[in-house]
Amino acid sequence: MTTTEIRRPTDIKPPPPVAARRFGYAVAIAVNFGLIAVVNNILEWDIAPFLTSDFSRLVGFISISLGLTIAANVVYLAYDPAWFKSLTQIGLLVVSLAVTIRVYQVFPFDFSSYDFDWSTMTRWILIIAMAGTCIGMLTEAAKVLRVMINVGRSTSF
Repeated sequence: MTTTEIRRPTDIKPPPPVAARRFGYAVAIAVNFGLIAVVNNILEWDIAPFLTSDFSRLVGFISISLGLTIAANVVYLAYDPAWFKSLTQIGLLVVSLAVTIRVYQVFPFDFSSYDFDWSTMTRWILIIAMAGTCIGMLTEAAKVLRVMINVGRSTSF
């Protein structure tokens, strides 16, 4: 008679050290502040000739999404257990999906001066981004579910 040994996967990596995670959060905060500055000024800077004035209808939505990401990263500087990050990431992904849908609806792009049909490609990229965001939400929800199932056990993710 043979016995089967239950083994945990050896390919599960431990989380990075706290200092490295905090550095990453600080970088994310800085990058998102920079993105807010770009989003709020890109039409005035006239560096993206394919953007139409309709982009101004999206600035508020995009800025709110980036602001929420900054807020989440500020919280992560002090408190970042994996289950909490997954819960907050679900919320951020919901906001991101809403913004991406709005960008698709407004479609503030004019590629008529280009030879290639960038409009079709841009719409497909937005659709793929929406699908990827939904997959991200499912992934984060599975992480939270795994923690809920393991409540009372000594395992964590």
